[in-house]
Amino acid sequence: MSDPLPHARSFGQVAAAYDRGRPSYPRDVAAWMCGGPERGGLTVLEVGAGTGKLTEQLVALGHVVHATDPDEQMVAVLRERLPQVRTSVAGAEELPAADRGYDVVVSAQSFHWFDHDRALPELARVLKPGGHLALVWHQRDVRIPWVRKLSRILGPEHPLEELTRPLADSDLFADAEEQAFKHWQVLDRETILDYVASLSTVAVLGEAERESVLADVLALYDDYGRGMDGMQLPHVTSCFRAQVRPQAAPPAPARQLAEAGGTGDDVPPDPPWTVTTGSMPRIEDEIFKAPRSAVADDDNAMLLIDFR
Repeated sequence: MSDPLPHARSFGQVAAAYDRGRPSYPRDVAAWMCGGPERGGLTVLEVGAGTGKLTEQLVALGHVVHATDPDEQMVAVLRERLPQVRTSVAGAEELPAADRGYDVVVSAQSFHWFDHDRALPELARVLKPGGHLALVWHQRDVRIPWVRKLSRILGPEHPLEELTRPLADSDLFADAEEQAFKHWQVLDRETILDYVASLSTVAVLGEAERESVLADVLALYDDYGRGMDGMQLPHVTSCFRAQVRPQAAPPAPARQLAEAGGTGDDVPPDPPWTVTTGSMPRIEDEIFKAPRSAVADDDNAMLLIDFR
């Protein structure tokens, strides 16, 4: 993987395009991530919330959500979309959240840009006993001919197995359950450009190269003759949830030790929660799961899209 920092810091400059062009999440996805449709009213910490695409679905399910993201411009869009939601500008590595305060922690399209050595203990720290971490990614469905062509223009993506490996390797969480959902995103001649422009791999390009990529995508769209009626970009939405393992009790603050008869001199005072403003890495939507050889043929095959 190339240096993630330029990509990680690219999202604020395309926050509006990101909000217009990125896919949302089916309600069933948000429900599964929180343990099922029968589980309502949970306390949920969303890490790397972006502009609130998943947040919106979590709120609609009746959960109490605290949404965090390291990019202030992304959070600004989220606040405009969902002014009732508590938000913080913060990264996963230093969460403005109390120990054992949340039933569920969720992360959409962002987990694999975290510093996992620092972030995973933080994610475990804020979960209640028996709580779980839930992750989700959209993947373009490259079985569809025009999507294969689009993915050639945009380049290959990291395998899903690589993106989830830090969770699988962590001793802080149990083995993850997996579930996949099908999701269709309607894109027209304008929003397909927003979709592409909001990808970090495109946002970090020089102006000439970025315009060339956008022109190639627009030419592909026009080849299919859908005009402003739009066409559907199929996604496979892959979800994972893993229960936090039992944790040692957090150290008692000095004031509690003093009340119990101790001095508390050897315990540092509680640090104030600070809201960080630096950008932390985020993950692409698009994960090119199939090898390149698997998408080299059959471009003239039947277009397997149900334009509902």
